[in-house]
Amino acid sequence: MAAPTAYAERTPYSLIATDLDGTLLRGDDTFSDRSRAALALVAHAGARHLVVTGRPAPRVRPLLEDLGCTGLAVCGQGAQLYDVGADRLLWSVTLDQELAETALGKIEAEVGQVYAAVDQDGVDGLTLIEPGYTMPHPTLPAVRVERRDDLWCEPISKVLLRHPSLGDDELAAVARGVVGSLATVTMSGPGTVELQPCGVTKATGLALAARHLGLAPGDTLAFGDMPNDIPMFDWAAHGVAMANAHPELKAVADEITCSNEDDGIAVVLERIYC
Repeated sequence: MAAPTAYAERTPYSLIATDLDGTLLRGDDTFSDRSRAALALVAHAGARHLVVTGRPAPRVRPLLEDLGCTGLAVCGQGAQLYDVGADRLLWSVTLDQELAETALGKIEAEVGQVYAAVDQDGVDGLTLIEPGYTMPHPTLPAVRVERRDDLWCEPISKVLLRHPSLGDDELAAVARGVVGSLATVTMSGPGTVELQPCGVTKATGLALAARHLGLAPGDTLAFGDMPNDIPMFDWAAHGVAMANAHPELKAVADEITCSNEDDGIAVVLERIYC
């Protein structure tokens, strides 16, 4: 890798927006040395790195601290704008309990019983899971409750769904067909179909963060791997899908890079910023 050089002119992109799981993170929830070095190139060039993730703020805080992030992060599929250094939410939106329960009822009327979990709002919010729900990421902490009604004990940012036999694509398609304006349906990873406040996406969260930073879509290079990244790609000037990305995201990407295990983000950033 060439040594970083000073930039007299503005770099092609002033904002680098990256998903975490399946994108910047490796499968063992770590960042490679090459990825860290590539992000250092971005910072040296005067550009900003912004994490845009489906994980809620409490579940992403240790990862951001490990990266040395002290600025903003978009969490909860766009429902939270998190100030990492101050450990506070600058903005958040919650999913109404009644709407969430109605949406779940409509989905179960079509496909039978689903298993649900919720991410509570706030910087100390918990992830609660009802009986039968299995966490797709076993490294993420969760609290098991005795019955579904216990999921609604505090305001929530989203509901996570799993079906005992249907695949993610089929469950997401059914949910989109029946939920309507009750919630936004996303698929953010294996075993991760989610309901979030209507109209909230990674793009809405990214747009809010960019405004705080004085930046715009034309300044933004985005990386992702799942259909929940599609709105972010639509908003950004250039969208890069990982080699391991879902076919729906690859279909709308401007570019496809190597997998998250093969430092796909670093490959692109080195090309642009070295």
